[in-house]
Amino acid sequence: MRRIKTIDDITKDGQVEFGEGYDFVEEAKDADAILMRSTDLHGYDLPESIRAIARCGAGVNNIPVREYAKRGVVVFNSPGANSNAVKEIVIAMMILSSRGIVQSMKWVRENAEDPDIFTNAEKAKKAFVGHELKGKRVGVVGLGNVGSKVANACVDLGMEVYGYDPFISIEHAWALSHEVQRVGTLEDLCRDCEYLTLHVPSKADTIGMIGAEQIDMLAPGAVLINFARETIINEDEVDAALREGKLSWFASDFATPKTVKMPNTFVTTHSGAGTGEAEANCADMAISELKDYLENGNIANSVNYPACSMGKARAASRIACLHANVPNMIGQITAVLAKDNANVQRMVNESAGENAYTMFDTDEHLDASTIEELKQIPAIYRVRVIK
Repeated sequence: MRRIKTIDDITKDGQVEFGEGYDFVEEAKDADAILMRSTDLHGYDLPESIRAIARCGAGVNNIPVREYAKRGVVVFNSPGANSNAVKEIVIAMMILSSRGIVQSMKWVRENAEDPDIFTNAEKAKKAFVGHELKGKRVGVVGLGNVGSKVANACVDLGMEVYGYDPFISIEHAWALSHEVQRVGTLEDLCRDCEYLTLHVPSKADTIGMIGAEQIDMLAPGAVLINFARETIINEDEVDAALREGKLSWFASDFATPKTVKMPNTFVTTHSGAGTGEAEANCADMAISELKDYLENGNIANSVNYPACSMGKARAASRIACLHANVPNMIGQITAVLAKDNANVQRMVNESAGENAYTMFDTDEHLDASTIEELKQIPAIYRVRVIK
């Protein structure tokens, strides 16, 4: 029986199903893996029993992924599972920032006691005249799971769409509409855009990437939308641009002490992926990743270990070694196996940055002493006997 500890409310209805062979436990010390969403695990006392953590969502800033890698704990995320939900709210923000809808509804509420409200509303509507999205120029920063969907949706709305992503994957490139015009630099993207929407992760090269320099290149009175990460923008410079009229509106999914005091903003409660469908999709993906790893040792969508798969575990024994990406690791592993006269049916080794993963099937079960000798190899973090 494999044991799972859940942290946070994983789905709106609270239903999480792993199927036969799994049980839920109250204490992490009794668990093999953790399924979680938004709790900050920095400083969390992670038990030695935990082999994997799966986050129901794409961002993993709340998890110390590098530290966990060196403890042999694979961290999974669920990229793309909530992308449609984020796409829809981004399009909603474009419309809200263009049509005066919220302001119009506020006027109606404030004048609800007016007996002549029907007539007066007709007079007041002139104050809320906006403009259509069709024909407007939009720049999409980042063409991954969310950005590619946003770009395609903007094409469908009749907008003139430009995209910037120097690291776009083949998968997402194929998914893009041929009408999305890709540009080579952020400067070229920003130039004369009437809308700019951000869809990149928070990394060293993206933190503060949108500030006064980029805003000055946009069309006067442009709209900025940030449903990526709060660190992507320079808050002080966005605030100044709003007050000076360089930006007409700013939509953000991050209620920071600064954004909530900016003028002309729509700030939401980190609700970009806040749909029941998105929660269910993320949970399904995360559960599938955990099950394949626990049952077969396969890794997909990990943020601290490489993708690696040998299919379903069918041999007498399958062993997985999580280790540092250093020279001669395969030689050291096979040397230990040779002492035990182990017949290796097949072996795979993959690396990603500082970490690597080696998995192999053998015709017979390895002796406990052989497993222990594998664990003693320098730079080995963990050895798992999967079957």
